[in-house]
Amino acid sequence: MTPQRAARRAMALTLGFDSSMAAVSMIAASVLVWSSDAVDGAYSLESAILSTSVFVFAMLIGFLVRGVQKQVWRHMGWPDAVMMVQAIGLSTLFYLPVMLVLNGRLVAPWATLLVATLLWTILLFAGRMIALSRSTHTPLQIFSPVSKTGQPVLLVGDADSCVPVLRRLQGQGPARKVRVLGVVEMKGADPGRAIRGVPIMGCLDDLGNVIDVLRVRYGQTPWLAVTGVARERKGMLKVLEIASSHGAEVMAFSGDEAAQILEPVHPADLLARAERRLDIEPVRNIITGASVLVTGGGGTIGSELTRQVAALKPATLTIIDASEFNLYSIDMALRTHAPNVPAMSRLGDVRDISRLTDVFQRAQPDLVIHAAALKHVPLMEHNLCEAILTNVGGAVNAARAAVAVGARRFVFISTDKAVDPDNVMGATKRLAEIAVSRIAAASSMTASMVRFGNVLGSSGSVVPLFERQIAAGGPVTLTDPGVTRYFMTVEEASSLVLQAAALQAHEGDADLFVLDMGEPIAILQLAETMIRLKGLVPGVDIEIVTTGLRDGEKMHEALTYSHEEISPTAVDGVNRVASPNGHGELFDKQLAALLEAAARRERSEALRLLGVLVPEYGANRAERNRRQSA
Repeated sequence: MTPQRAARRAMALTLGFDSSMAAVSMIAASVLVWSSDAVDGAYSLESAILSTSVFVFAMLIGFLVRGVQKQVWRHMGWPDAVMMVQAIGLSTLFYLPVMLVLNGRLVAPWATLLVATLLWTILLFAGRMIALSRSTHTPLQIFSPVSKTGQPVLLVGDADSCVPVLRRLQGQGPARKVRVLGVVEMKGADPGRAIRGVPIMGCLDDLGNVIDVLRVRYGQTPWLAVTGVARERKGMLKVLEIASSHGAEVMAFSGDEAAQILEPVHPADLLARAERRLDIEPVRNIITGASVLVTGGGGTIGSELTRQVAALKPATLTIIDASEFNLYSIDMALRTHAPNVPAMSRLGDVRDISRLTDVFQRAQPDLVIHAAALKHVPLMEHNLCEAILTNVGGAVNAARAAVAVGARRFVFISTDKAVDPDNVMGATKRLAEIAVSRIAAASSMTASMVRFGNVLGSSGSVVPLFERQIAAGGPVTLTDPGVTRYFMTVEEASSLVLQAAALQAHEGDADLFVLDMGEPIAILQLAETMIRLKGLVPGVDIEIVTTGLRDGEKMHEALTYSHEEISPTAVDGVNRVASPNGHGELFDKQLAALLEAAARRERSEALRLLGVLVPEYGANRAERNRRQSA
């Protein structure tokens, strides 16, 4: 059965029930009023039939005029109750002139009408409250008033997700900050009906027309509040496309359901999958009461890691960062939000082995999370030696310092760019993966390498760049319209890092983990969507310009090599990667030579050795040079 036919059937059943209750009420009222009077039986029967017929007819007119048949019983609310009272009063007004004309043929018409109206009202509300009770177990919510003030909002989503939103908005409490004018049902269910008194104004195809009508009716463009399937990426993209064409701003309710505060849609809503919520209990078991050290703890990922660790109440928390401002920021954040956690903020560079050794000796960490890195791809192409000294040398220094103080766990943050690297940043991360795994294998410390894609909103990433360009009026710059990237939120990235620490099994193991990140996102689509998030039209309000791929950039990224084997772990969405490591003692000598060449700033020799230690990078670089010279 189509949604339209189902809706018409439901409206017919509503009218059938209401008219039946009207007939029952008038008959019952006639019996109650006339039972004590000595009235001729034939006369009373004729009067009852006549009054009941007219009463039902008046009821049908009144209820059709007010649209009571459009109510969805399982979603009843205060506006529905008001509408019913209005319809009952209107039906009574329609009945009165007929009753006066037929006064000579009716028995005790005024008393009968009063009793019938009272009975009818009770029956109508009882039926709806029973239906509401079966749906929500709170039938009295039908009497909760709704504020008539606040920001006009058009709710966009499916009925299942819209109902709880409307129920909370219509619940008892202080005046709400939003006023829902209507619902656009994404699935096209119950067209022409109402959810808790809020009319269903159409389906997604009708959204543009609905926005225009409401703008004229209320003198301003309503916000679009997305919920349910409308917050999924596929639905979100369609809503944004329509909204931007009609000048409407798209909002979403905050995570605090009780507050019901609307806030701008976040870039996380653009992911091609639901945001991962990883199991925190195994992580709590290894952090609570332990000493934790985070390198690069003031960066985007490092600071989020630090906050998540602090929330799990470690015995001590040590942060080391080379940026004074970043270190100051996270130190102040911890003093404010985790004042009871013993936290030490240490200024230092992971390239400085003396400083690193001193910090580790003082901290005596059980768990080390190495987040310090240089990650900007084009910059690292022109700062090769610095990338090697930080990304490789810093990781080696941190791993060796952790072994020296007896740390049980070490987590290294890698990147999808380490797979078949075509740039210096990716090659240094791949080399660090190998180096850390070798250090762990030669000790009793377990190590985890964690690969993930771009982090939404991280410093130097594409999302803040697009936001700045859009705020400046454009243009938004793309390297290539065909480029795709994997994305995840900073919360997901940090949770995965901590989860990897909890998944480590045996001493001396070195495991590599990746998150199931769904399908990669086209950067062009990301740019267009972010423009639409501001209520603007791509190519009209904000121009999109292609600049060409920068040094070291790839069109597409991958999370694993073809020779690596992927297997699921106990945590849904987190996979273990088996990456064979056949390197011998020659690797350690070449690694030392690489770091020495980088320290002497011998760029050519460092570049040659990096290509030797990471053969896939050397092959990619040789092929790129061949193409450029052809």
